Amino acid sequence: MIAHLQGRMVEKTPTGVVIDCNGVGYDVNISLHTYSLLPDSEHIKLYTFLQVKEDAHTLFGFAEKAERELFKLLLSVSGVGAGTARTMLSSLEPKQIIHSIASGDVGTIQSIKGIGSKTAQRVILDLKDKVLKLYDLGEVSVTGYNTNREEALSALEVLGFNKKLAEKVIEKIVKDDPNAGVETIIKLALKNL
Repeated sequence: MIAHLQGRMVEKTPTGVVIDCNGVGYDVNISLHTYSLLPDSEHIKLYTFLQVKEDAHTLFGFAEKAERELFKLLLSVSGVGAGTARTMLSSLEPKQIIHSIASGDVGTIQSIKGIGSKTAQRVILDLKDKVLKLYDLGEVSVTGYNTNREEALSALEVLGFNKKLAEKVIEKIVKDDPNAGVETIIKLALKNL
């Protein structure tokens, strides 16, 4: 219904902006990702999504079209509302969410505040094929990467390391060397834990 808004930014908070478009002020909900991309200038353009409910019309704004499309995909999942989708986009970069869904990485999705294991699994189950198709990702390489990461994390947990701490260390290792094998990840993680 409203594809984008272009105008003068009157107010700006980490969760919303007010855009003045020819004398009409639109209150737009945003994610932290969009907030970080907002320009310092007063004049802005946001891609929008209008959610119409029985009791409210809520406008969501995004700095990038890709983020808006991911927001719409997340809303299509049963049990994921606009608040949860916005929290997901505020907690992780859109690319991280897409990669996590494509690789079946339940742990990363579940690490977002308010997302339980069932919701994380449902997001992956419902969106994995759409994400792989839409963003043209190779399933084999993504799955291989995920398996090594998960196996290394599991091994470190068995050894008694804190899961959250181990996840952070493994994430850094895999970011530096995406093709690292399970043994390599574990050895490097042990040095950093």
